[in-house]
Amino acid sequence: MKNLLAILSAAFLLIACEKGKTPAANGTDKADSTAANSEWKPVDSATAMKDWMAYSTPGEMQKMLAKSDGIWNGETTMWMENGAKPMMSKSEATNKMMFGGRYQITNHKGDFMGMPFEGMSIVGYDNSKKKFVSTWIDNMGTGIMHSEGGWNPSSKSVEFKGKMTDPSRPGKDCDFREVFTFVDDNTQKLEMYGPDSKTGKEYKTMEIKYTRKK
Repeated sequence: MKNLLAILSAAFLLIACEKGKTPAANGTDKADSTAANSEWKPVDSATAMKDWMAYSTPGEMQKMLAKSDGIWNGETTMWMENGAKPMMSKSEATNKMMFGGRYQITNHKGDFMGMPFEGMSIVGYDNSKKKFVSTWIDNMGTGIMHSEGGWNPSSKSVEFKGKMTDPSRPGKDCDFREVFTFVDDNTQKLEMYGPDSKTGKEYKTMEIKYTRKK
């Protein structure tokens, strides 16, 4: 069944690409289309099918994520600005692989400044990009955070980099960075860095220490 879905996905892509080659309605559109496809490399259907199968098949990185399935207790330390007094809170995270072991969805529950906090992340390893990819949403905002990062085998960590909404500067995004470390089978650590609201310089905004719930 999984192979069939991968084949159907590849077939859909090939059909979509073929449709994209239809003549443009006018000269301007044709020129834009030509420019957009100037670096397009022709790929035969057999090669495309092989590439899609490799792209869609879970591998060692996905298996590593799967080892984190289960419930984790979190101890959070947060700093609202550089040098500020740390705020402490506790949370619980539930990890579960989905779509045949391709992605891990995590539901977070805790509190923030006395208010209930809920968040959800989806993390996967993009076989084509050779990078981890992540999205995050929570009840403290209305946007979606996106980030990507490479695996560091020596430190057993992923350094995610991305952009997030800065509500203090409408229409502007700010850079953020996360380092997620797989300390051991029962311990993990998340460190988040972002710009100080006064100086714009990067500082450590949050750290969460996760311990597997027994």
